[in-house]
Amino acid sequence: MSSDSFMVFSGTKTRYLAEKICKDLNCPLGNLVITYFADGEFVVSFEESIRGRDVFLVQSTFPSADNLMELLLMIDAAKRASAKSINAVIPYFGWARQDRKDKPRVSIGAKLVADMLSAAGIDRLLTMDLHADQEQGFFDVPVDHLYASGVLLPYVQSLHLKDLVIASPDVGGSKRANTYAKYLGCPLVLCNKTRARANVVDTMQIIGDVVGKNVVIVDDMVDTAGTIAKAADIMKEAGALSVRACASHCVMSGPATERVNASALEEIVFTDSIPYNKDCSKLKQLSVADMFAETIRRVVSNESISSQYLV
Repeated sequence: MSSDSFMVFSGTKTRYLAEKICKDLNCPLGNLVITYFADGEFVVSFEESIRGRDVFLVQSTFPSADNLMELLLMIDAAKRASAKSINAVIPYFGWARQDRKDKPRVSIGAKLVADMLSAAGIDRLLTMDLHADQEQGFFDVPVDHLYASGVLLPYVQSLHLKDLVIASPDVGGSKRANTYAKYLGCPLVLCNKTRARANVVDTMQIIGDVVGKNVVIVDDMVDTAGTIAKAADIMKEAGALSVRACASHCVMSGPATERVNASALEEIVFTDSIPYNKDCSKLKQLSVADMFAETIRRVVSNESISSQYLV
């Protein structure tokens, strides 16, 4: 595969991942400059020709909204610079929790962001573990949806845990957890939670047996860690030997680090779709750079994407 046909560029906050992706692809990271004005406004410019190239723009869209705005400006600049195709690589698709009207008069942020990206001019989206799989339907362009299970499942297997049980911290995540349990050939346990309000868990019950078991809780993201810390504590009290957690996206905002440190969790494992800069001895990040690099290679050479999925 010739690296002449495609180019990889990165936004500010996801540069660490773009550099790893380029290393795996054996290609240089493209030269893109973001110039800031005194009031915080910024302008994006490509400092080399991208005419007729397949351009891959790497940027996770976690808050602040500057990350999303940066990506939109990169897409617009690439379109105006006559790129052959514009491929947004969004390891963590922010605003995805707003995927439906769960009460009257609320926004559907995920659909709005999808429309903004399409209006800006993307030809393809590469992303990982959307909050809900059906959000792929918000786009009218091809979506290559990758799964963190490609790096998380081999890690769980490498632990060689006896009496393993996979747990879902809520009923909504039961499909994901069931996929993991089937692949690993072990039982599934569910937690049933009720929320007092956003980011605040009121009550929780365990459905299934955890006595004498090594539990691995599986989720798509951990935000304030209230749910996962409470689930770990309840399972430990119910007789679990050990409790670990695996999640795709390391949002870890507000009191999350303190909650994880104070919880019964032995460790919590994420991918590096979002940068994590705090100090938590229990937290480990596995890189998805290889997976995204391989997917970019397959997109450029028109090969199957799904054949690399584990589950």
